[in-house]
Amino acid sequence: MSTFNTASALAHHESDSQEFLVFSLGEEEYAVDILKVQEIRGYENVTRIANAPDFIKGVTNLRGLIVPIVDLRIKFRLDRVEYDGQTVVIVVNVAERVVGIVVDGVSDVMTLTPEQINPAPEFGAILSTDYLSGLGSLGDRMLLLMDIDRLLSNEEVAMIATATQ
Repeated sequence: MSTFNTASALAHHESDSQEFLVFSLGEEEYAVDILKVQEIRGYENVTRIANAPDFIKGVTNLRGLIVPIVDLRIKFRLDRVEYDGQTVVIVVNVAERVVGIVVDGVSDVMTLTPEQINPAPEFGAILSTDYLSGLGSLGDRMLLLMDIDRLLSNEEVAMIATATQ
């Protein structure tokens, strides 16, 4: 006969939880796995790269490492892209590369349980949501959970690698 250990069950449940860094792009809230985040920095001017797509703002020197800067607001075709005191760069590890992503602002770190994470919607060929790993719901908040490794296509990663060599 086995006994149910509440503390053990709670610890197991908490270990399934996942922490996300929450950030905003326009009116939407996105979240990325905190383990992919290296640091958060204020937006600074970057060195432009000739012939780079418009969403690649350029590169910056991060303690001796040349880091490409991708503006997600431009990549996601948001109407207004303004740089202000809230604009930040989240330095993340993408496909074994360090990349900075420009966002409107960072709000907090949230822990989500598996029950709070729903599958990403599929829109077919009309709208690609390959970069979404799911939807997080926390009360009346809906977070678009981003799979940072699928954010950039293989061609875009190759383009960034070529441009920053």
